[in-house]
Amino acid sequence: MVKVAIAAPGEVAREIIDGFVASGKHDILILARKDPGPGEHIQGTTRLTVNYEDKADLAKKLQGVHTVISFINAFGDFGSVAQLALIDASVEAGVKRFAPSEWFVAKHDRLTWLAGKDIVRKYLEDINKDKKVLEYTLFQVGLFMNYVAGPKQKTKHLSRNNFLFDVEHSRALVPGSPDHLITYTAIEDVVNIVVKAIDYEGEWPKIGGINGVTASLGQGIEVAEKITGKKFAIEVLDISDLKASLQNASFLPQIDHPAIRQLDEATKTGFIINAYTDLMGAIVEGHAVVSDEWNRIFPDYKFLGFEEFISKTLA
Repeated sequence: MVKVAIAAPGEVAREIIDGFVASGKHDILILARKDPGPGEHIQGTTRLTVNYEDKADLAKKLQGVHTVISFINAFGDFGSVAQLALIDASVEAGVKRFAPSEWFVAKHDRLTWLAGKDIVRKYLEDINKDKKVLEYTLFQVGLFMNYVAGPKQKTKHLSRNNFLFDVEHSRALVPGSPDHLITYTAIEDVVNIVVKAIDYEGEWPKIGGINGVTASLGQGIEVAEKITGKKFAIEVLDISDLKASLQNASFLPQIDHPAIRQLDEATKTGFIINAYTDLMGAIVEGHAVVSDEWNRIFPDYKFLGFEEFISKTLA
């Protein structure tokens, strides 16, 4: 049993915290900027209020922690100031392992709103350049398979988004071609692998791909049509001007995320259009495919496939 600190208890973090609590194996410390509100205490965990501008106090609170797992919001942490402070405090406190706030695709070249993730990657590389100071892994999962099911997904904390193909309404937006590949991983599998990773006795891989299934948009749509028995309305978007094509599409995929819920509708819509334009560009360029390092470390673990996932979700 070790002490694991979870920084920024948002939606994905809450799913993973629940996984740790259910396993009963480790002491779970939650690092949050605010004191817990009514009903926010999570049974089986200890919550500490932290100030990322006070690295000395942060390091003090990390004393005795074995692993830090970060979920600090990349597009709310300008310049990655908070996450870099968390790394520094972890080194000072003698933390053994660190997982930065990744939880998405492998490359962010087209995703300007996630540039902070690359700042953190480089910082971790630099502090380990001459000798290993802090063992770390980049948990990369592609897109959460759960978003394919939209409002019908059965998760406790993860927002009910829809994506480029919308199972509930049997429709799809395809940037250029249905042959572009995407890695999808169910949040349930992400939780299970992260919990297992704490007990892994070998060195964590720097690139930590968790690959549920890599499939083309077309293959995903075919599976959804098979399970639902409904033909999808497929709308092909012009990749030469994805933003205009998306603005004129028959529907706009939604993003329900705490970081944008308080925005007015016009600002929110603008963000969603820009985010999906960037994401579709990344898909076209092959950046939405992640590797499978953790799959190979745990070869006996069976990941949810599309057919099993959609069947279970729509049941």
